[in-house]
Amino acid sequence: MYYWTNELWRLAYLVIGLGVFGWLFGAPGWGLAAGLGLYVYLHLRHLRALYVWLTQHPNDTPPVGAGVWGDLFDRLYKYQKTQRQSQARLRDIIRRVQDSCEAMRDAVVMLDRHGDLEWWNSAAGQMLGFQTPHDRGQHITNFLRDPRFVAYFNARDYREPLTLASPLRDDVTLQYQVTLFGDNERLVMARDISRLHRLEQMRRDFVANVSHELRTPLTVLTGYLETYLDQADQLPPRWQRGLGQMQEQTQRMQNLVEDLLLLSKLETDQTRDDPAPLDMATLLENIRDDATNLCAGSHEIALDIHTTDRLLGDAGEMRSAVSNLVFNAVRYTPPGSTVTLRWKAWKEGAAVEVEDDGDGIDPVHLPRLTERFYRVDKGRSAANGGTGLGLAIVKHVLLRHDAHLDIDSHPGQGALFRCVFPATRVRTAPEERRAVGSD
Repeated sequence: MYYWTNELWRLAYLVIGLGVFGWLFGAPGWGLAAGLGLYVYLHLRHLRALYVWLTQHPNDTPPVGAGVWGDLFDRLYKYQKTQRQSQARLRDIIRRVQDSCEAMRDAVVMLDRHGDLEWWNSAAGQMLGFQTPHDRGQHITNFLRDPRFVAYFNARDYREPLTLASPLRDDVTLQYQVTLFGDNERLVMARDISRLHRLEQMRRDFVANVSHELRTPLTVLTGYLETYLDQADQLPPRWQRGLGQMQEQTQRMQNLVEDLLLLSKLETDQTRDDPAPLDMATLLENIRDDATNLCAGSHEIALDIHTTDRLLGDAGEMRSAVSNLVFNAVRYTPPGSTVTLRWKAWKEGAAVEVEDDGDGIDPVHLPRLTERFYRVDKGRSAANGGTGLGLAIVKHVLLRHDAHLDIDSHPGQGALFRCVFPATRVRTAPEERRAVGSD
């Protein structure tokens, strides 16, 4: 307020002083006009100095002024100095971030809101073939043209990474992870996981080969045991009991081998037949009949069909997945429990639910249930003949059908396993389409 008060006094001095001077000569109006004109001239001169500084020399220090203009120029100089310090600090941060990214072995790519290349480190140039500055401003899908990457990039669902072969070398496997930030800008990171990929492939091949090699001797053992058991009445009781236990454990080993082979096939078989529309009501009815035979009347197996929509998928794989869920529910719930199979619409797609009213599962175990050989109660699982691979098979079958598994369970409140399928996998039943057409 100090400068504004002085400015008002300066205006008063000019107007009154020149007005009195004009009054002495008999023209007070001209004196007042001269005072106002001089005051406006002083402001226009400072305004012109400000305009010239902003348009021609914005990086220089502001001009010198008097009065309120001097205070304004001083404040602009302070803002300019603070802005320069902030810019220098930001440039230093950006330089350190870029230096850090340059030191990384992983590829780091920054994209603008349109998906165009803005900046990348040297690792990205080596892994993805980007060239500076020729490729700057190009859309990333002009270089990474694999349809799976294009679909992943456009879907904007980056919760899970994407694994693909390198666009430059077929023997290199890259894992892509995209992160959204700022104004719909994206950070793409690519990591060379070729060694891990080879180790995983070796593990899969080992499991598959060992499972195949075990199948033949187990078949031979089973055949001989069945022959001996057919004549068990001629053997001592101790031999009968021993042969029975041998047959039980051999059958358990066969089940394990079959599950390992199926899991290996699901992991390694990338070729998929065209999905066919499955009649889920019929499929679940067949599974219910199998579960009824398994439990021999000790459980109630209920079927609840809410929709006649069909599911696009592989009948064998879906039967295996749902059967594993239902058989687990039968094995790990006490006699007298009820197991319900349900097919219904769910959000934008549909879902198969397997629900029981058994003892339930502690939520601490839920994140690991789909891991291979993970058991909540190892002793109970062994007693029930489980292999520990059922839910792992379910997970891989659902992944091959663009679906996922939700598990909801609490101790004493039963368990609910929900297989959620997207709308792209659901088709309206033919009879419903005819009904809509007739309406």
